[in-house]
Amino acid sequence: MMNPLNGPVEVGVRALVLLTEAFPRRLDVAELVYLDHALLHSGDFAGGPDSLQPDLPAGPGELGLRRSLVEQGLVVLLRAGLADMTTDEAGFLYGATEEAASFLDTLKAGYVGALKNRAAWLAEHYLHDGVDVREDMKQITRRWADQLRAEATGHRRDEDQ
Repeated sequence: MMNPLNGPVEVGVRALVLLTEAFPRRLDVAELVYLDHALLHSGDFAGGPDSLQPDLPAGPGELGLRRSLVEQGLVVLLRAGLADMTTDEAGFLYGATEEAASFLDTLKAGYVGALKNRAAWLAEHYLHDGVDVREDMKQITRRWADQLRAEATGHRRDEDQ
C-alpha cells in the first residue's frame, strides 16, 4: 500500500496552495521544490512561522526526493484541471487555474489552513518582496553540509551542545 503522506495528492495540494497564492504568477518546478520545502520547514527561514514538519536527519536527501514528488503532484493537478502548464524561453511554468481557489476553499482540514497561512507568508516574503528563495535554500543546504561534516568528524557545533 502506498503511503498517503507525501504522496502525489498531498504534494499536489501543497503545490496548488502555492500556485494559488502566487496567482497570476507562474512558477517553475525548481521554484515549487524550494517553496514546498519552505512551506513545510518555514521555521528554518528568518521571520518564518513555525514549521509544519520536524527537521529530520535526512534533510539534504529530502530535497533530492522532493522534485520527483512535486512533479507527480503537478500531474495530479494538471489532470484535475486545477493547474495548467505553459512554456517560455526559460522552460515549463505552472499556474493555478481559475477553479483552484474555489477547490481549496472546499477543503476544511486544519492542515490546509496551516498550508495557506504559510503560503501567504512565502508569497509576501518571496514572490512579492523579490527575495530569492534559492539564496535562502543555499544557506540551509550549507547548514546541512556543516552539520554532516561535524557529525562525520565527531565535532558538534556550539549551538548543538
